[in-house]
Amino acid sequence: MNEHDTKVATTMQAVVRARYGTADVVTTTELPVPTIADDEILVRVHAASVNPADWHTMLGAPYVMRLQAGLRRPKQIRLGTDVAGVVVAIGRQVTEFAPGDAVWGGARGSYAEYAVAKEKSLMPQPDGVPFEETAAIPIAGLTALQGLRDRGGLVSGHRVLVIGASGGVGTYAVQIAKADGAEVTAVVSTRNVELVRDLGADHVVDYLTADFADTTDRYDVILDNVGDRSFAELRRIMAPSGTYVMVSGPKRKVLGPVPRMLRMMMISAIDRRRRLRPFLSTFRKADLEELGRLVRTGALRSVIDRRYPLAETAEALRHQGGGPTRGKIVIAVGDGGESPA
Repeated sequence: MNEHDTKVATTMQAVVRARYGTADVVTTTELPVPTIADDEILVRVHAASVNPADWHTMLGAPYVMRLQAGLRRPKQIRLGTDVAGVVVAIGRQVTEFAPGDAVWGGARGSYAEYAVAKEKSLMPQPDGVPFEETAAIPIAGLTALQGLRDRGGLVSGHRVLVIGASGGVGTYAVQIAKADGAEVTAVVSTRNVELVRDLGADHVVDYLTADFADTTDRYDVILDNVGDRSFAELRRIMAPSGTYVMVSGPKRKVLGPVPRMLRMMMISAIDRRRRLRPFLSTFRKADLEELGRLVRTGALRSVIDRRYPLAETAEALRHQGGGPTRGKIVIAVGDGGESPA
């Protein structure tokens, strides 16, 4: 019998923003607890995490994203996707979860005391693992997994270069590549050298003292979380049939990384051996299951940069937008740091 409390309040504290802008537009307010459809699940949030996508969603930048999110004002005022917590209500079509189950994955508006999720976007919480550990994983973990395996074609024995290896995606990418039997080189600043070594990196390049592109080494997969080097430089360090996967790119206000993505497509059409691939992750049940398996076996852990209470989510977003983070930023909602019973 699951002993988690499944009582549901009528109102909740939630993080909202009514217009695009910096973290100054973000407030915490009282809202009705959302209702769920027949195929949805209501989760009492114990922890959530912050991603660069949340920062860009808040800003409404690059502006091209507003074509979908709302031209002048955001269609959705709530923020947050990554979540870990307890199921408190289920729709009639839900079969995999029951009230009282501890879960993690993706939900709408997870910067709140309650959030709504689809069944396919949630996974059972591993025994003994704190909620904040799994709340940090979904978007960054899926990006690392899908970028390496699906877009990069990673197999055992590959030589992998992770640029920006100390951030959310990077810390997971180092561990996933090692779990798959790759030889991993991580590019970080001086203060993060020992961090990525502890995560399993075979080689580390401190970009403050050395240039990772100034090498005779050749890589089968390059996962780029920064996107500030020329394609000519990157192609020189790729194996003859290597793959470059761009996770992040230039922060231009209007089009963002779109021009760089178009150039990648043009170059790839000419040089078909070396593949240059832009990439956006998607929520897939099988990939969430794989990330959960890696957590249970001890092959994957979360690096937590900072923890903030729900009332200080604006500060958490401000920290995310202020520059590279060391792993992930977590929002603790109530007893968010505790392990599920």
